[in-house]
Amino acid sequence: MSDEDYKRKLAAILSADVEGYSRLMGEDEDATISTLTTYRELMSTIILKHRGRVVDSPGDNLLAEFGSVIAAVRCAVEIQEEFRVRNAELPENRRMEFRIGINLGDVVEEGERIYGDGVNITARVEGLAEGGGICISGTVYDSIKNKLSLGYESLGEHTVKNIKDPVRVYRMHLGPDAAAFGVSEEKKLAVKRWQWAAMAAMVVLILGAVAVWNFYFRLPSIEPASVDKMAFPLPDKPSIAVLPFVNMSDDPQQEYFVDGITNDIITALSEFSVIFVIASTSSFAYKGKPVKVQEVSEELGVRYVLEGSVQRTDDRMRINAQLIDATSGKHLWAERYDRDAQRLFDIQDEIVETIVATLAFEVDAVERERAMRKGPENLSAYDYFLQGRNVYFRYTKEANAEAASLFQKAMELDPNWAVPYGWMSWVHTTDSMHGWSENPEKSMELALKLAQRCYAMAPNGYKTHWLLGFVYLQLRDFDRAIAGYERALALNSNDADFLAQMASALTYLGRSEQAISQLKKAMRINPRHPSWYWTALGEAYYQVGQYKEALATLKQNNNPWFSTHRTLAAVYVRLDRLEEARAEVSKILEIYPDYTLKSENNLPYKDENRRERIINDLRKAGVPE
Repeated sequence: MSDEDYKRKLAAILSADVEGYSRLMGEDEDATISTLTTYRELMSTIILKHRGRVVDSPGDNLLAEFGSVIAAVRCAVEIQEEFRVRNAELPENRRMEFRIGINLGDVVEEGERIYGDGVNITARVEGLAEGGGICISGTVYDSIKNKLSLGYESLGEHTVKNIKDPVRVYRMHLGPDAAAFGVSEEKKLAVKRWQWAAMAAMVVLILGAVAVWNFYFRLPSIEPASVDKMAFPLPDKPSIAVLPFVNMSDDPQQEYFVDGITNDIITALSEFSVIFVIASTSSFAYKGKPVKVQEVSEELGVRYVLEGSVQRTDDRMRINAQLIDATSGKHLWAERYDRDAQRLFDIQDEIVETIVATLAFEVDAVERERAMRKGPENLSAYDYFLQGRNVYFRYTKEANAEAASLFQKAMELDPNWAVPYGWMSWVHTTDSMHGWSENPEKSMELALKLAQRCYAMAPNGYKTHWLLGFVYLQLRDFDRAIAGYERALALNSNDADFLAQMASALTYLGRSEQAISQLKKAMRINPRHPSWYWTALGEAYYQVGQYKEALATLKQNNNPWFSTHRTLAAVYVRLDRLEEARAEVSKILEIYPDYTLKSENNLPYKDENRRERIINDLRKAGVPE
């Protein structure tokens, strides 16, 4: 075999087989084969969920490899907990218990197969496991002992066949610790009931299990959504809507905090190109309303729906979440996270990881790393940031100043967290654009400085590049502006508000055809989008000369604002409907009495001919010089 035929690599290997397989086959061959087939399919699904690969599965054996030893161990724990639940439902003599061994070692890869000492040691370690148990090699133990909160029992060193040096082996303790690895509460309950049935004295634990049973097992039945009734065709990849989490705290003032958690989960999910994620605007249209998952699915055109609740105290955080396949009405996953409040960001990451693993098995590692960015070290900084973001979206001079104060507090509490620096940049840019600043040029200088600092701290965040693109556009640095927007688009093409706002920038940059296409995609991701999407699309149609399309689009805006009336006035001129154009100008002057044609010079058109065209149309409509 030449070097071209194989390659060596370090891999985490999992090996499993059935304890007492020959006895089971001898007693009832058909039933054994049926159970084995079911269990092996389930194992394969769980392995894929943890981003592993089944290498081979002869007879009652199964061999799998993982790029991460932690993923391999988590996978093994979930497999054994799942089988423990299923076996509890079978007669004792028909239970099928797998032994699992895990090793981290060097393997030889040839095509789809793997060989070498790493595989051989795994098989020997597996042979030391009991039915329903897991044994790991010393290399695995060294890698996970300080990372996973499980119990380990040393079995000492073992001399194993065909391996020169003795192998350290550890037995893993399963049971309640499996909760850390994404096993659903239903399964953990069944495990606890089976495990503690003979220990009637543990009344407290049993009562706790009953409480969990009431929470999860009595979930209301869900009527499946009809694909034929969906307002939009299902995307060709897993599609999900995250409903606003419910605030279960005693303090109604915590709504902003709970909404922030929902928004962060939506944003993190949107960074995975393999998943179609409904934008927060459309999801939050259901906030505070008694809605059915079936209706959400049909109205937004998605297959999956995530819903949950948050209860926050001074030092604890309890988050419940459940993922539902609306087309089947089945609960795919449910989990309760009861943690120290400072671990909020770990919980968010776990939720996103579980959803991604459930909906799409193959996720690029770069996407995963980008979405699982480190949150702030200080929860109070996150709190001030969320308050500031809420206030900022009021879009008034006073709100902008209040938001700046809150973002400043977040920056002071956690100076190494990039996010509030970025939002402070938006504050200064907004001040300059709306004339709220006493020195607009100074405000833009601060905006650029903050955006650049945010970039230095988070160079791989799409929102960082989006911000840079926007700031450079206002500064008329068009080359840097488009570079920023295109880099952000490459990092995340699933954020509807970003797509729509970039489309507005593309219109100013003379790329209106691309803007139209991008806005239509944004509207699909965000079916209940803000009204300004219609205005942005109407402006793009105007710029490419499609005036009838522009008029029809702008009329879709049921909450017209200054820019809507402005573009409508220009469109009516192009359609020779001067009376209606003048009526739109009257509406403009009611909103901004000081508006003149010179105001158009504040807009960042790259092509002066485009600016002159709309100025001439507005002049004909009656806008004062």
